[in-house]
Amino acid sequence: MLVLTRKLGEVIRVGDAVTVRVLEVKGSQVRLGVEAPAEVRIYREEVYRAIRKENEEAALRDPAGLEAANAAWQSQREKP
Repeated sequence: MLVLTRKLGEVIRVGDAVTVRVLEVKGSQVRLGVEAPAEVRIYREEVYRAIRKENEEAALRDPAGLEAANAAWQSQREKP
């Protein structure tokens, strides 16, 4: 894991397309601003885990639906 120290207003770059800026520091909380292309999905960890769990449960209930969802996802990725 890379650990960085940043001050208010400073920026971290992730690749060429993602910028993370420290917007505010209040006590033990830090506000971050994230700039990324629209196709990059950004989630808080707890939201990401909930989405992942829901997807796994749906796949177990309907394995055929998983293949359909994968095909739909692949077709979205191929669009310009």
